[in-house]
Amino acid sequence: MELKNLLVDSKTTWVEFPGLEGFEVELALLSRKELMNLRKKCTDNKFNRKTRAFEETLNDDKFVKEFTNATVHNWKGLKLAYLEDLLLVDLSSVNKEDHMDYSEDNAMILVDNSSEFDNWLNEVVFDLENFRSPEPKKVVKASNPVSG
Repeated sequence: MELKNLLVDSKTTWVEFPGLEGFEVELALLSRKELMNLRKKCTDNKFNRKTRAFEETLNDDKFVKEFTNATVHNWKGLKLAYLEDLLLVDLSSVNKEDHMDYSEDNAMILVDNSSEFDNWLNEVVFDLENFRSPEPKKVVKASNPVSG
């Protein structure tokens, strides 16, 4: 038996965001290999005239987009009122009980502008335990962002 034959390329699961009842996010596990490929894809080589050598720099904007697209696949239960807990928004002209629909753009904006969501996301997608059970997991908040 070969280990490579048992590997699963990817797996998604629904995880409840802590403190926002009913807000669940469908996330994909991000393996070390996938993370390295993402970083490589988002790295620019620039020539440094002083050192006369090429230097690699991570394109942060591109990385946030690629990281979000690779990890956040959907969500449900994101009430507009919850956005006030995650980022600075003006909800004066909307019904706070309405829901924010998932889209890749909405996910990227949330990751890019909410350090709380970004920190949580980074903790969840690198924790293999979150992807072992088919039931939604309740996860504590992270403290160290990886994607930004």
